Amino acid sequence: MSDVVQFSKRGSIGIITIDSPPVNALGHAVRQGIADGIAAGTADDDVKAIVLHCAGRTFIAGADITEFGKPFKEPGLDAVMNAMEQSTKPVIAAIHGTALGGGLETAMACHYRCAVATAKCGQPEVNLGLVPGAGGTQRLPRLVGLEMGAEMNAGGAPISATVAKDHGLVDEIIEGDLLDGAVAYAERLVAEGAPLRRVRDIEYPKDIPADLFDNLRKKYAKIKRGFEAPQRNIDLVEASTKLPFDEGMKKEQEVFFECMMSVQSAAQRHLFFAERQASKIPDVPKDTPTKDIKSVMVLGAGTMGGGIAMNFANAGIPVKILDTTQELVDKGMSIVEKNYANTVKKGRLSQEKMDQRMGLISSTANFEDVGSVDMVIEAVFEEMDIKKDVFGKLDKFCRPDAIMATNTSTLDVDEIAAVTSRPEQVIGTHFFSPANVMRLLEIVRGAKTSKEVIATTFKVAKQIRKVGVLSGVCDGFIGNRMIHGYSREAVFLVEEGALPQQVDAALYNFGMAMGPLAMGDLAGLDVSWRIRKRQAATRDKNLRYSPIADKICEMDRYGQKTGGGWYDYKPGDRTPHPNAEVEKLILEESKSLGISRRDISDEEIIERTIYALVNEGAKILEEGIALRASDIDMIYISGYGFPIHRGGPMFYADCVGLENVYKRVCEFHEEHGAFWKPAPLLEQLAKEGKTFNKLG
Repeated sequence: MSDVVQFSKRGSIGIITIDSPPVNALGHAVRQGIADGIAAGTADDDVKAIVLHCAGRTFIAGADITEFGKPFKEPGLDAVMNAMEQSTKPVIAAIHGTALGGGLETAMACHYRCAVATAKCGQPEVNLGLVPGAGGTQRLPRLVGLEMGAEMNAGGAPISATVAKDHGLVDEIIEGDLLDGAVAYAERLVAEGAPLRRVRDIEYPKDIPADLFDNLRKKYAKIKRGFEAPQRNIDLVEASTKLPFDEGMKKEQEVFFECMMSVQSAAQRHLFFAERQASKIPDVPKDTPTKDIKSVMVLGAGTMGGGIAMNFANAGIPVKILDTTQELVDKGMSIVEKNYANTVKKGRLSQEKMDQRMGLISSTANFEDVGSVDMVIEAVFEEMDIKKDVFGKLDKFCRPDAIMATNTSTLDVDEIAAVTSRPEQVIGTHFFSPANVMRLLEIVRGAKTSKEVIATTFKVAKQIRKVGVLSGVCDGFIGNRMIHGYSREAVFLVEEGALPQQVDAALYNFGMAMGPLAMGDLAGLDVSWRIRKRQAATRDKNLRYSPIADKICEMDRYGQKTGGGWYDYKPGDRTPHPNAEVEKLILEESKSLGISRRDISDEEIIERTIYALVNEGAKILEEGIALRASDIDMIYISGYGFPIHRGGPMFYADCVGLENVYKRVCEFHEEHGAFWKPAPLLEQLAKEGKTFNKLG
């Protein structure tokens, strides 16, 4: 028996207890311990049934992902599961917490499964670009039915134990103590002479709909656009209907290893670890003291302020919205209420939950009320003078220990902090629109921001279910500084010969959530126009500058909110439609700038835009604005719609090969000028044959 698995007895019931914190993952010691426990229970004549049980907060939550890519050690999970399934005595899984991936596969190899009502079961391997490797696509559909089994494998979402009971995955819901209930259930099975029910022996119905799997493939091609693993999962569930069980298992393992070696799975595993790494700040130790944020004030009752407030209400934290007049406050509160009501209407939130959350949001037009809260988040107009005026007032009225955060997307956090007497309490919290939906929170560290404030803000990000990523101070921080070059090249490509719809289609097909020009329409073209006007006085006149976006704004076309920007939009419809006047403007500007329009390939569109991200990202890394390349990848995945299956711009560049990226950047530099000067770090890594991230 291993150190993390123990075998004991209660009367005639053998108990295998796994105690391998934090999530009882199926590492080598756990696998060996289960195998030894089954052997011990089988050999003991006094044992009539065996319960597989886990200590701690969860059942087996899955495979030990840290073993991926390392030398394999016997016994494998398939051998352990065969031992359970072939046991001459009933084996019962007792589930609490989560039975996910290999954990659920282990449970399905048992003869029976019981669970507490709060438990969850699922096959989330698809979220790592994988298929199950120990029977998830072969056993699960035999228990819950083909359609549900395929959906659970291709979609990756878990189901509750009560739903699992309704569909045959769980046999008994246990009330009270799980182990006591599981032992009692095992004793009942023995007393009733329950058969050794093996999932592998369950036969499918003969009337499987002919179009079932094709319809599922079409569904997941749409909702998981560009992802390979959902399709491979559906293929394997279909194979389970056509192949003998052992051949289906062999096929599943073959596909598992194919997926394991794929770029997409490497990208998704990279992001799995990147998200966990992002909150680790080298000079902010894990034991840094943090403040409990029990009350929050959001300054600004606009769309952004309301969205920020909703995050805190959703997390159960009381929040106030402040604006200059009661009329603005009331308008903001009505927008929040409407947002919640729409979610209720769609069936994603109960009316009771909406009422609870609205009850946590209050409003005020009295600035002095900021003195009552633990954290203030300013979300006013993106103008430095306005921000500085607000922070001067905050310094006067906030409590000495209050965190004062600015929701700015480009402005200098240090300049804002300098108007206060306590810059150590000031931090940037760049929420992304819509703030109640987008996962990303860029946490901007000022030169004097205290470690306690940084640690507390990361804790708050986790509480409100955001992916917090640290950035240093620079114009645009990480995300918007990089997006500038991406958008710049998109417009230059339009000047040179492409039309907006070609640029956007090329990048959409690459996997972006939307193209850069459609994205500008969604965000509001006036936002970036205002920034460009602010930067005009200091802009290098020797650098190429396109006036097209400015002239579109001068036509009062600000994007979706005005019914037109780069494209036209119909009321209530976000579908972009090409506009003849905009296309005419583009052709006229190309001519006036002396540019001979040419045919531009989709490949060039992708390289010009994506490599612009990569080159600027390399500069950001070298300057220390970002701590690590994986942080940049998380920002682009969580906030900018970069395709998950490509792992983020820096990981994508690693996969292309930095020597190849560097070569193209050099070519663009020679052809298009100073914007494309290669980042020194990109040049260095390319010449040394290295990567931004550790691949795999």
